[in-house]
Amino acid sequence: MSTPSTINLLLNLDFEPALEALGESFYDPVMAAEFPHHVLRFRNDAVLGQMGLDAQQVSDIDVVEAYGQFQSREPLLALCYHGYQFGDYNPRLGDGRGFLYGQVRGTDGELYDLGTKGSGTTPYSRSADGRLTLKGGVREVLAAEALHHLGVRTSRCLSLIETGESLWRGDEPSPTRSAVMVRFSRSHIRFGTFERLLALQRPDLIQQLLDHVIQYYYPHLWQQPDAYVRFYAELAQRTAELVAQWMSVGFCHAVLNTDNMSITGESFDYGPYAFIQTLDPNFTAAYFDHFRRYSYGNQPTMCHWNLEMLQRPLVAVIPQSDLDAGLETFKSHYYSAYRQRMLRKLGFEPSERTEAEDLLVLTLDFLQRSQVGYHEFFAELRLQFQETWRVDPGHIFSESELLSPPQWQDQLEQWRQLYHRLLQQYPQTEMAAIKQRLQHNPLTVITRPQIEAIWEPIVVEDDWQPFYDLLQQLRQSSPGFDFPQSSIPYKLKPR
Repeated sequence: MSTPSTINLLLNLDFEPALEALGESFYDPVMAAEFPHHVLRFRNDAVLGQMGLDAQQVSDIDVVEAYGQFQSREPLLALCYHGYQFGDYNPRLGDGRGFLYGQVRGTDGELYDLGTKGSGTTPYSRSADGRLTLKGGVREVLAAEALHHLGVRTSRCLSLIETGESLWRGDEPSPTRSAVMVRFSRSHIRFGTFERLLALQRPDLIQQLLDHVIQYYYPHLWQQPDAYVRFYAELAQRTAELVAQWMSVGFCHAVLNTDNMSITGESFDYGPYAFIQTLDPNFTAAYFDHFRRYSYGNQPTMCHWNLEMLQRPLVAVIPQSDLDAGLETFKSHYYSAYRQRMLRKLGFEPSERTEAEDLLVLTLDFLQRSQVGYHEFFAELRLQFQETWRVDPGHIFSESELLSPPQWQDQLEQWRQLYHRLLQQYPQTEMAAIKQRLQHNPLTVITRPQIEAIWEPIVVEDDWQPFYDLLQQLRQSSPGFDFPQSSIPYKLKPR
């Protein structure tokens, strides 16, 4: 077994000053906070591998030096942006408790950001302390890892370090523990980054930023004559596919302001999110979202609206008719991606069979009417499926306690008959493939009660093992369709 290197590999990465080269119209150089203590609570060895590092050559001390003490790294850049927050434009935004630590190439050749959260005050902190609660950090680690393993395009957390400070928050009766987190993301450029430049009346900077985005994140379009038009159309498609991923896995982001929308179509920045427990379009994760603007069922509409707001700065460079044409494709891209993912959850690849479409509609109707657990239903399908279901519909869910209540039986019987008819349209040899696709339905989903259950031992006994165990369960319970799993395990115990 290899041993940690005497050189801190994290401090010697080949950083690429891509965003820094844009100039100080886009950021402010800042200093990191100095913390009284540093206790590493989470490190993501899979992400270290994605950065081209052998995790066994990186010690916990290396992680603390790089991402808790921020040694030997400058400049640290607090990024500038505005945004629409709950429908109202807010020009008083920007990185208020984080900064861009650096940019590196992954093993896939793509450029990635290392961005912090909870690393101290910046010019955009206003009256805030620039800190992150430990619980907030734990929640973001769980969200990012859960979504990644569910096949959602998402940022990931590289490290979480407890910092020894006591923080007072308005909704907490006593001080809470603090942390600093580093996020590994495709980009921290947001819709709101462009919106700020419109407010400043700087069309020249809009074009400069757009060129930067295309060069680094849409390189197949770079220097093409129609690059700007195709960029916006592709962003609309990426965003539509992302929200379809959220909807299929039952995820409610909760705060879909334009400053939380990435220009690469990647999910990031997880605050009061929640996974739904039952199929309720009105479910709203943020207690302060009084008008349900960002409810679970409203997410596609809000992402479409955010793209429409992004047209306001982009029209300085792209004709309005081309922007409208690009946005027009959003709904079809969304439905196609959502249909594909939901049919896979039912065991099928997308097809032109009418019964497949009918089955999807009937499944959603049953889940919404019965309020049976959303994730439990698909997990039960994974666990109960047998090839005999193709022979006799009476075998379908015949041993399921979850689906046994009598008030559901009439509608469930319709579902059984339709599922059986669809199975019969496939040859017997296809049953193994259907069963294999069902293995992607997760057995573990992080509901709010589960988060509270792992948080209590942390608070009471400083026991982190339930947290590490839950991460391992998330990794093992739902291998994403499009995401190969790393062979590097999570760290189960502090080293």
